[in-house]
Amino acid sequence: MTDLNKFRGVFPPVPTIFHADGRLDTVGMGALIDKLVNDGVDGMLILGSGGEFCHMPKAQRFEVAEFAVKHIAGRVPVLLGISSPSTQEVIEFGLHADKLGVDAVLVLNPYYALLNDEYMYNHFRTVAESIRSPVILYNFPALTGQDISVNLIARLVKEVSNIIGIKDTVDNISHVREVINQVRPIRPNFVVFSGYDEYMMDTLIMGGNGAIPATSNFAAQITCGIYRAFKAKDYETMFELQRQLSRLSTVYSLETPFFGVIKQAIKLCGLNISTDVLAPVQKLSEEKKQQLIKVLTFSGVAHQDR
Repeated sequence: MTDLNKFRGVFPPVPTIFHADGRLDTVGMGALIDKLVNDGVDGMLILGSGGEFCHMPKAQRFEVAEFAVKHIAGRVPVLLGISSPSTQEVIEFGLHADKLGVDAVLVLNPYYALLNDEYMYNHFRTVAESIRSPVILYNFPALTGQDISVNLIARLVKEVSNIIGIKDTVDNISHVREVINQVRPIRPNFVVFSGYDEYMMDTLIMGGNGAIPATSNFAAQITCGIYRAFKAKDYETMFELQRQLSRLSTVYSLETPFFGVIKQAIKLCGLNISTDVLAPVQKLSEEKKQQLIKVLTFSGVAHQDR
């Protein structure tokens, strides 16, 4: 039986660090993982959206997963993204995750071809029943083109025991609210993570578990601080950090996708990593870098211009 208490707090979606030629930079990736552990994060998501899984060949996804799990070495719980439009391929990634011994896997609904609810249900159920690793649903309609409806989430939770939670990346806190209101009566310990950084506090207040915020890769003192203040009932500190996080969250609007923004912010905040990204995305331009510096300054996040 999986201990769901470990799925609480701040789980940064860890960027994958690359050399300029697209190879995995194990030194840089290892340094980032060590930094996050030292920053006090509660867990990590490997190969989430910010990990650029969508632009990797299959072999590289296996390589990144193997390196990250080995380097984390049980210091914090590991969520591993195994998403693909193909049910068969998701199962293949999931069986690999089983071998690695991750704490849970994160699964998007299939993207590109829009699916009716029955097809989507079949995808998640087939994956969850084909692997040992607990499954956390990943709802990101802005990228997949489809929302996982609350009714479908409730049906899956009622009928598939290996589905244990959701990362709800919907730019509307009412969706998180309805997941909690409709799913928790079915499964009281169902894990609910906010995908949007600035909704973490609201998610916690409503009874959710925490968040998977990319800003925690370079400003963990804010997101982890919110969670610690919440647990300590230090609400004045929590509110102040939330205001700071609200200012910081504008980093996501600087570039689409935000992969290069997060890596550049990590470097500006003191960890000298490669900021290379995989094609078709390109490194952050100098103009956008200057805009990022302004956001960090406005948000009160310590950084240096380099």
